[in-house]
Amino acid sequence: MRRILNIYRLGIKELRSLAHDSIMLVLIVWAFTGAIYASSTATSQELHNAPIAFVDEDQSNLSTRMISAFYGPYFKKPVMITPAEIDTGLDAGIYTFVVNIPPDFERDVVAGRSPDIQVNIDATRMSQAFIGAGYIQNIMNGEIAGFLKGFRQDEALPISLVPHVKFNPNLSSAWFSSIMEIMNNITMLGIMLTGAALIREREHGTLEHLMVMPVNAAEIILAKIWSMGLVVLVAAWLSLYFMVQEVLHVPIQGSILLFMCGALLHLLAVTSIGVFMGTVARNMPQLGLLLILTVLPLQMLSGGITPRESMPLFVQLIMQAAPTTHFVSMAQAILYRGAGFDVVWPSFIAVFAIAIIFFTLSLMLFRRSLASA
Repeated sequence: MRRILNIYRLGIKELRSLAHDSIMLVLIVWAFTGAIYASSTATSQELHNAPIAFVDEDQSNLSTRMISAFYGPYFKKPVMITPAEIDTGLDAGIYTFVVNIPPDFERDVVAGRSPDIQVNIDATRMSQAFIGAGYIQNIMNGEIAGFLKGFRQDEALPISLVPHVKFNPNLSSAWFSSIMEIMNNITMLGIMLTGAALIREREHGTLEHLMVMPVNAAEIILAKIWSMGLVVLVAAWLSLYFMVQEVLHVPIQGSILLFMCGALLHLLAVTSIGVFMGTVARNMPQLGLLLILTVLPLQMLSGGITPRESMPLFVQLIMQAAPTTHFVSMAQAILYRGAGFDVVWPSFIAVFAIAIIFFTLSLMLFRRSLASA
């Protein structure tokens, strides 16, 4: 009971120290509000308002019909330019797509020939360029087919595919990015807050006071883990409810309680990593550099941004030892697909095992640092 009280009181001390750290408080609030809103609304993986221009050297009914087929929200209103303005507009970033319709295009189409249309694409806008090329091809093929038949008619296929999207029926990237941002911020702040709490003890000289008190290294670490983990967990829950569901109107398919249980285990792992990094680093700048080397690979290679199956095999094997890999898999299954514990229990076990390993390593290193102090 005495050890539990020590852990509780030390944790309360950490919460009070955090309450007086205005910079950290602003960071926490921003990470779970403004950052989520910005990542969901300011960045888009869909084709939206792409600037497009046309060089119409045919000046025919067909070319006019094709140009008028490009409209919002996928494309901006087409701009008519001359051939001499193509390279200038693309180099300046004014247009992402420039379509050049050659002379006598309608006559060649009606005669059964196969005339070419030149589509110039600014491929530096990678996501829009890749998606927009397919949109342009489909729109033009449909307009040409409709012009030749006198009306728009799709060919009957031997089979009919009817997709049903259970989560995110409109395929909006905001639904995906908002939840992924919460997962990333749980990882980042779990490491940062715990590491900063340990650095703060060293910089303020209170670590020496703790060493002469009747508390051991495990109690000090556990106090920092539960206090900082609680802050991140509460902030994530509030963000999931207010920002994701109320502000961004993203429906949650699965159990939020189950997700929070998984996040709790994940926080045990990442806060232990934070203790480890806070023990190695001697000041906040060093901790910041270690965060860059740690958090970015954990987020980039966890499978949240790109599927793990597309990564090299050795990267997949290495990332099996990272808690973020199993946490992202678990969280996506729960929040996106509505999976229950009977589906995600292997991820729970994996995260818990990794958390115990990281906690043990952090405790060993922290004890060694206290002994050598």
